[in-house]
Amino acid sequence: MKKSDLLNWLQEQYREWELFLDQIGPAHMDQPGVTSDWSVKDVVAHLTSWNRGLVARFQAAQRGEPEPPPLWPAHLQTEDEINAWIYETNRGRSVREVLDESHQVFQQLLAAIEDLPDEVEIETLKESSGREFYLVWVDGKRFLAGEFFDHFHDDHEPDIRAWLAQEEKH
Repeated sequence: MKKSDLLNWLQEQYREWELFLDQIGPAHMDQPGVTSDWSVKDVVAHLTSWNRGLVARFQAAQRGEPEPPPLWPAHLQTEDEINAWIYETNRGRSVREVLDESHQVFQQLLAAIEDLPDEVEIETLKESSGREFYLVWVDGKRFLAGEFFDHFHDDHEPDIRAWLAQEEKH
């Protein structure tokens, strides 16, 4: 895969993401109960926080710097602890703030990929389901460029779609 193909794929994924969020609408974004007590806004903040970490690690690798510290307190070790911290940190923020940050972090990811040389190594992994994952190699380290979307599709989209279907019945 070429860098331009990866950028096009990411932009298409983002367009689909925005259409999905438009389908939900701002008025329903902070309704709890989508996944446990989380709202769609909470899921967006969660995905964005993990994506911000990916971007920070990616940028550090591009500059030849060591991996930056995590964005959460160092004493948090498990994903559940980190996710709880992300939730508590973001739950008081407005939907607009969370969506704006998500957009900003995505733009940072695109800019980091655009800054790579055209001949950057991009590995395509294919699952038995036919789904593809794209790994970008920088300075001997690999980065899952579509981590935001992969995590959304695998872990959150089914719950949100089920919640949406339930909401439409009411």
